[in-house]
Formats: sequence, structure tokens, C-alpha cells
Amino acid sequence: MADFYLHSQRVVTPSGVVPGFVRVRDGRILCVDVLPEKGVPLMTYGNLILSPGLVDTHAHLNEPGRTEWEGFETATRAAASGGVTTIVDMPLNCVPATTTRVALETKRRAVKDHAWVDYGFWGGVVPGNEAELDPMMDSGVCGFKAFLIDSGVREFEKADKATLLKAMPRLARRRVPLLVHAELDRGDVSAHDSRRYIDYLRSRPRTWEEAAIKWVIVLAQETVCPIHIVHLSDALSLPLIAQARSRGMPISVETCPHYLVFAAETIADGQTHFKCAPPIREEANRELLWKGVLSGAIDCVVSDHSPCTPALKGLESGDFHKAWGGIAGIQFLLGSVWTEAAERGWPLSKLFRAMAQNTARLAGLSHKGAILPGNDADLILWDPEEQFVVETRQVLHRHSLTPYAGRTLRGSVKKTWVRGQLVYDEGHFSAPVGREVRRGERP
Repeated sequence: MADFYLHSQRVVTPSGVVPGFVRVRDGRILCVDVLPEKGVPLMTYGNLILSPGLVDTHAHLNEPGRTEWEGFETATRAAASGGVTTIVDMPLNCVPATTTRVALETKRRAVKDHAWVDYGFWGGVVPGNEAELDPMMDSGVCGFKAFLIDSGVREFEKADKATLLKAMPRLARRRVPLLVHAELDRGDVSAHDSRRYIDYLRSRPRTWEEAAIKWVIVLAQETVCPIHIVHLSDALSLPLIAQARSRGMPISVETCPHYLVFAAETIADGQTHFKCAPPIREEANRELLWKGVLSGAIDCVVSDHSPCTPALKGLESGDFHKAWGGIAGIQFLLGSVWTEAAERGWPLSKLFRAMAQNTARLAGLSHKGAILPGNDADLILWDPEEQFVVETRQVLHRHSLTPYAGRTLRGSVKKTWVRGQLVYDEGHFSAPVGREVRRGERP
């Protein structure tokens, strides 16, 4: 249908949760009516929640080159089933890394017609690629990612000061953000037991994050480049970001569900599927992160979906220092965050501000992330009260290994629409309809 209404007693809009009839025409939201126009097809869903789809701006889909780790087909099906309607793919873990315009075009060809949700791309800042940045911006990348520490893959080198000072003014001129993996290896870590989680945690201390954030703030102030701190795990760094904002600096920050759901005290030795970088920290830190989310000091909550083959996690040896670092969980982004948020009384409108509206703004996708006239009709219907236990047979990622297995979550997604097309319906999928979105583009 090209023109229809979706009705719910709970429609999540930027101004609050209201009863309403959301009219969709030709893939866009036409209006939110109090009463429907006669003659237009109507589907009504009672008290289930109708909300914008999540815009997940931090996911590693590993295609092309490492599709044995994940891939667009499996990741976007998992995303659609979990309420994510747009993904922005990170520039590393694929081969080639997205650090040149040629690599970007290679990725585009590889993933075309293989996605159930819409997708965009981040480019990468690495030593020696400054001449590629403007061509990639011309081609519509949503922004750029840099590592201040070893990324773990040889295709994506860490950026030193000289590299950043060449890149950041170029991004600043076009108001494009630099996303920063903010850890600086200070080399001040003593020997440790490779199977003990607490020793892995000590091997990447919070001081590494704090030092990196201080350093990049200085560079951003010098270059006037917008910066975004990715996957913040250290809550004690939030005052540094607040101080920079108070001086008028364009700086934003995200955290991830694994930092909001799990705590170091509950991770047993050898449970390498919990390994990520920066690491999951202590319970007290988790609660401080939640305070940052609830207050708005943390702008975005994103998945940082970063899977690999089970063998690379090395569960048999339980060696945290040899295991690949990354959490697989895009399918459970909404459920994991909502389960914790509901207990803390976080309003639905604020939840979707952090997980859809703000993330869309970060990526320059002005037509995504909110139920507003003119926006893409990226919508999800879900039951916030319904609980489900994460079972491995339900996992739609390429590999079922995830730290969410066995966990009881709230918030079951029933239907997902991408630009008005029903792509997920109670466990059933349509054909893939996802298409690329580009920074500043308004179709």
C-alpha cells in the first residue's frame, strides 16, 4: 500500500507519547492525525507502542572481506527483528577498510541488495589518507572514525597527532564529525593472569580513556572539528566532556548497552565473549553511566555490534588477551536497554531521542529517527511489557555466541517498517529493501 494509517494508543513522538494515527504515504510520514481520513486503509494496534525505528550508528558488519564474521544479510535481518531500521557501518574489520573512495565503492557493490534495513557508511582516518577524505565526503560518508590506540586489525592503523592535524581541519570545514576511539596506551600496566577478567580490566584502565579524551579535546579546540567519543565506558570522563561543551565545543558522546547492562563483578574468569575495548567496568561505574544517560550528558546509546567467529573468542582457553574484543548484540539493542531503562523510569520519548533522533543527527540523516511529517516511515511496533529469554536458536547474527544468551529481556518487537515497507512481521521477513543513505541527503 502506498497510502495507509497505523494507529496506536501509544505513539512515540519527539514531544511525548500520544494516541494517534500515523499516516504513511509513499514511504514517508505524512502526518500524525487525531482522527483518520475516511477511505484510507487503517491498521490499528491497540496499546502496543508505535515508535521510530532505532538508528544504530555504531556497527561492524565486516563486509566485504570478513563476512565469515558477520555480513549485511545476517546483521540487517537481526537488526530488523530487534527494531533497528538504519545502521551506519564502521570502516574497519572489513577488507579493504573504508579509508579510500575506491574501498567505499567496493563496499557499496558488495552490499547492494543484501540489506533488510537502510544503511550508511563511516569513513576512516588513518596515516597517509588525508587526500582521500574530501572524495569520501563528496561521496556521502556520514563522517570519519579514528583510533588513538591499536585497532586490532592491520588494515586500520591508529592515528597519531600529525595524522589528526591533517584530517581534522578538512572535516571542520565541512562540519563533518570525527568519531574517536578514545584510549591512549600509557604502557603502565603490570603483568596479569590472562584468564582473569579483573586482570583484563586492569590492563585497560580508565586513565587510558581520560587521557585520550583530554588529548582529543585539545586538538578539537585547535582545529574547531566536531568530535564524537565512541563507546564511552568510563563514567568519570563525563565531566571532561561537560567542561568542553561549556566552552562551546562541538563534542558529543555515546555509550553502549553492554556497559549499561553488565558489570565486571559478574563476569567470570574465562568468559571471553564479554571481552570488548574499552572493557566493561564495575557496577558503580555502570550506575554512573546510567545517570549520564538519564540526564542527557550522554547523547547516544548504540550497539557497537562487533562479532567474530566463535573460534576467535577462544572460549576453550578463556584467554582474554588472545580473544577478539567485541560484543555481538545488535538484535538485542532495544530489549537490553529498555529492560534497564524501564526500571529507572526513563521516559520513552527520551529513550528514542538517544537511540534514534540523536544518532540520526550525528550521521547527518535529517529524514530519519523521529515520527515527524516528511521523515522516512521507519517504524517499529513493540510490546514494552512482554518478556523473553534470549535463546541461542533465536539469534539471527551469523554466529549465535552472545553475552545476552540466557538473559531475560523486556520489549518484544512485533513489526518493523523501513520507509513504509513491512520488512519484519512476527518472525517473518520480506525481501531485502534496505538502501544506502548519505550524509546531508534528503531523498
